[in-house]
Amino acid sequence: MPIKVQSDLPAKGILETENIFVMDEGRAMHQDIRPIEIGILNLMPVKQDTEIQLMRALSNTPLQVDLTFLNVSSHVSKNTSASHLNKFYSTFDEIKHRRMDGLIITGAPVEQMEFKDVNYWNELTQIMEWSKTNVTSTFHICWGAQAGLYYHFGINKEPLDQKMFGLFKHSVLNRKVALVRGFDDEFYAPHSRHTTVSREAIANNPKLTILAESEEAGVYIVMANEGKQIFVMGHPEYDRVTLHNEYTRDKEKGLEIEIPKNYYAGDDDTGRPLLQWRSHCNNLYTNWLNYYVYQVTPYDLEASEPEYMI
Repeated sequence: MPIKVQSDLPAKGILETENIFVMDEGRAMHQDIRPIEIGILNLMPVKQDTEIQLMRALSNTPLQVDLTFLNVSSHVSKNTSASHLNKFYSTFDEIKHRRMDGLIITGAPVEQMEFKDVNYWNELTQIMEWSKTNVTSTFHICWGAQAGLYYHFGINKEPLDQKMFGLFKHSVLNRKVALVRGFDDEFYAPHSRHTTVSREAIANNPKLTILAESEEAGVYIVMANEGKQIFVMGHPEYDRVTLHNEYTRDKEKGLEIEIPKNYYAGDDDTGRPLLQWRSHCNNLYTNWLNYYVYQVTPYDLEASEPEYMI
């Protein structure tokens, strides 16, 4: 699947070295198809890393995907340059009149704060409300999933005694649901978080369906409204060294950090981490794009007026 982005986005060159088909605007104009419009609300601190990870994950279907990167205007990024954001990102005010086929809301390093204390919480709730009427399916990741469950269903996050950090084994609960089609009975996925969401609270809500979970890491994939909202508690998009870099960073700062579980062969943190979750990640995003975006979204997104009240 070709990913369409601006021709000078730095992530484009990196992905092309991996033989991932990335298309610039000029070539896309000559494609006689209706591309899928996907927004990515990137709340991660180092936005370029997340751009690469998500573009890689979205690159495995025959669909053409047009990406719109979004950032919140109520927060100033300390780890991504203003020039990068101004050139490659849009604000909610700039796109709220539009419809989108899909929206991804990433995680964010604010999970130990109360939701209402996050300085962009009000703006995020506006975006999540907009997604109910203007987006076919919204995919929430890690803290984004916790925020979505809290805003849409009133389920709050809970602190963990110890950080959930590493690679954890998960089981599929209902493989008849298309989102987990093709998954192995057991699969690995990365987690990096200080909070969790109660399984009991999710299971007691008839609007929510748990599709995969881990004995150690808890609930992993939750679906609502027949796939209009999807919540993934971990980080399947992480690349091989993301947890390693986080672990090394915290060690160098003198912070208390446990070695990521099940991540290094023999728990030897001097060795290269084993990549054991890429096929699961690709399968998850491919199923989302195909079954919950492409197969559901109208051909003409703008055929009717967007329902969101500006």
